[in-house]
Amino acid sequence: MPLFPNTPVEKMTEPYHRRWWALLVLCLSLLIVVMANTSLIVAAPDMTKDLGLSSSDLQWVIDGYTVPYAALMLVLGAIGDKYSRRGALVLGLLIFAGGSVMGGLVDETNLVITARAIMGVGAAVVMPATLSLLVAMFPRAERARAITAWSATSGLAIAVGPLTAGWLLENHAWGSTFLVNVPIAVLGVIGALLLVPPSKAEGMGRIDYGGGLLSIVSVGCLVYAVIEGPHFGWGTGPITAAVVAGVGLLAFVAWELKHPNPMLDVRKFTERPFGGSMMAVLFFFFGTFGSIYYSTQFLQFVLGYNALETGIRLLPLAGSVFVGAAVTGKLAPRLGVKLVVGTGMVIGTVGVFLLTRIDSGSTYTDFVASLLLLGFAIGLSLSPATDTIMGSFPESELGVGGGANDTALELGASLGIAILGSLLATSYKDKLTDLVGGHLPAEAMDTAKDSVGGGIAVAEHVAKNPQGGAEQAQTLLGAVHESFAHAIAHTSLIGGIIMAAGTLIVIAVLPGRKHTTQHGAEEGTPATEAQTETVGA
Repeated sequence: MPLFPNTPVEKMTEPYHRRWWALLVLCLSLLIVVMANTSLIVAAPDMTKDLGLSSSDLQWVIDGYTVPYAALMLVLGAIGDKYSRRGALVLGLLIFAGGSVMGGLVDETNLVITARAIMGVGAAVVMPATLSLLVAMFPRAERARAITAWSATSGLAIAVGPLTAGWLLENHAWGSTFLVNVPIAVLGVIGALLLVPPSKAEGMGRIDYGGGLLSIVSVGCLVYAVIEGPHFGWGTGPITAAVVAGVGLLAFVAWELKHPNPMLDVRKFTERPFGGSMMAVLFFFFGTFGSIYYSTQFLQFVLGYNALETGIRLLPLAGSVFVGAAVTGKLAPRLGVKLVVGTGMVIGTVGVFLLTRIDSGSTYTDFVASLLLLGFAIGLSLSPATDTIMGSFPESELGVGGGANDTALELGASLGIAILGSLLATSYKDKLTDLVGGHLPAEAMDTAKDSVGGGIAVAEHVAKNPQGGAEQAQTLLGAVHESFAHAIAHTSLIGGIIMAAGTLIVIAVLPGRKHTTQHGAEEGTPATEAQTETVGA
C-alpha cells in the first residue's frame, strides 16, 4: 500500500479504500473555512476596541472575506475540475493559511481587511474542492451518508467558531483567532497528500472563462451591494454595484445559453429538483446566519456573557445539527427530498419566529429553543438538498456543482446578515430615539444609536460624568437593552415571514416523490447511478 495515493479516482477499478479517512480531511478543511466567518462574531468587540474600528470598518473586516469567497467559487471549482481537485484543495489551504498568518500579525485596519480577502480567496478554492472530491470518491450507495457528514460539519462550524474564538480570547489577543487556522490548515494539507487521491474531470474541454468572468462580476457586485447598501445607505457605490450585478447576471445568462461548453448550464435552474434545492440552501443560511448574528450580540451586550461563555451557549445548535443529520439519513431515502427539506424549512422558520418573544427581560433560556430548532433544521435538510444539487451535475462538472451549492450557501449567509442586520439597526435606532431622544447631547445620541455596543459605551461614560451619574446611566442602559430586544423581536418577525415565503416557494418547486425527472430518476435520488457515478469509483 503506497504512502501517498497516486492512482487517480477515475482510473480505479473499485471504490477508493481509504475514502472515509479522506472524508475526515475534507470535513476538517470545510470546518476551518466556515469557522473563519463565525469566529469573528465574538472576536469583533476586541478587534473594534484594539483597532478603533468604525461601524463601516468592522463590517468590511467581516465581509472582506465574504466577497471573494462568494464571487470566485464557481470559477475556481471549474479550474479544480480541469486540472486537479486535490491540487486545488492543497493550494486553497495554503492560501488560506497565508492570509491567516497575515491577519494574526498585522495591526492596521486595511491590512486586516486585505488578510481577510486573501483568506476568502483560499476558501473559494477549498469549498468546492471538498464537495467535488467527496462525490468523486464515494459510490452512489454511500454518497448520501458522506454528504450528510459534510453538511453536519457546516452546521457544526457555526457553533464551534464562536466557541474556539471565545476560548482563545480568554488569554490571548484577537490575532489568535486568525493564527489558530494555520496548524489546522497545515494538518489538512498533510492529510490531503496522505489520504486524498488525485482526481480531475476527463474530457472536460476548454474552460468558459468569459462566463466565469461574468459570474465573478455579477456575484461580487451583488454581495457588495447587499452588504454596503442596507448598512451604510444606498449611495452611488451600492447602487452602481447593484446595477452592474443585474446587467452582469443578464449577460451571464445570455452568454451561457449560447456557449457550446458553458461554465454553468443555466437551464438547470428550470429543473425543479436543482432549482428548489438551491433555493432551500440559500434560505436556510439566510435565516440561520441572520439569527445567530443578532442573537450572539444579545448574549454578549445585553446578558453580559464574555466570548467563551457566548460560544458555549451556542453548542445546542451544534448538537441538534448532528441529531438532524442522523435523522435525515433514515428519513430522506424513505420520504424523499421534498418532504424532508420542506419539513426542515418549516422547523427552521419556527425557530426564527420564536425570537419574536425576546424582550429586555429575556435570558439565555429564551434562545435555546430557537437554537435547537435551527440546528435540527440544518441537519435534517441541508444534506438531501446538497445531494440533489451535486447529483444534477456530471462527473466532469463536480467542481462547478460544488461551487454552485456553496455560492447559494454563502450568498444566503451574506443576505441574512446584511438584510436582517440592517433591519435590526434601523429598528434599534428608532426605538432608542423614542425612549431617550432629546435627553442626550447630539454627539452622544449618534454614538448610542450606532450600535448596542455604542449605547453601552455612552452609558458607561454617563456613569463617570459628574453631570450624569449612576441613576441616569442605568436609565440609559435600560433603554439600550429594551431597544435592542425590541429590534430583535421586530427583525425576527420580518425574517420569519421571509423564511415562511421561501418555504412555500421551495415546497412548490421541489417535485413530489413520485415525480420522475427527465433522466428517469425518482425525486429523492436526483440522478441514476450511471449518470452521477464517477468512472470506476
